[in-house]
Amino acid sequence: MVEAAQNMDESMNTVSEIEGKYLTFSLAGEEYGIGILKVKEIIGMMPVTPVPQTPMFVKGVINLRGKVIPVLDLRLKFGMEEIDYTERTTIIVVEVAVQSGLVQIGIVVDSVSEVINIKVEEIEETPAFGARLDTDYIMGMAKLEGNVKILLDIDRVLSTEELTILEKTT
Repeated sequence: MVEAAQNMDESMNTVSEIEGKYLTFSLAGEEYGIGILKVKEIIGMMPVTPVPQTPMFVKGVINLRGKVIPVLDLRLKFGMEEIDYTERTTIIVVEVAVQSGLVQIGIVVDSVSEVINIKVEEIEETPAFGARLDTDYIMGMAKLEGNVKILLDIDRVLSTEELTILEKTT
């Protein structure tokens, strides 16, 4: 009984730690959120220079005010169908933690929705999908107005190996 209470306390701590402001965006009709403190900039789609020998989801690099930033398509990273970019397609420039420090990467999303404040009572832990599915990059599920928004830990969306590849493109 005591162990169950401790486990509940631990899960409440992790849920309360992810309370806060999120930039929400759409991918294949689903809503996602990234902690606003990770977001550095939101820009419209711009020409991306392809980089050979990179994974399929890496679209290439952009020159953003003199800084070369790798760009990845989140749809492709998540195994979704590739679509043509529209006027709503957006690049969200985020800062992710790597071994050498912080690096900026651009993630292509279908459209940006809004910045919302998510309270602890609106967050549920990520459901278990079985051992074969890696869901470490999902911090939790926000239940808002009858919808569910998947809250991403952008630092964990890419593996260490993938981040190393992205670092080498800059």
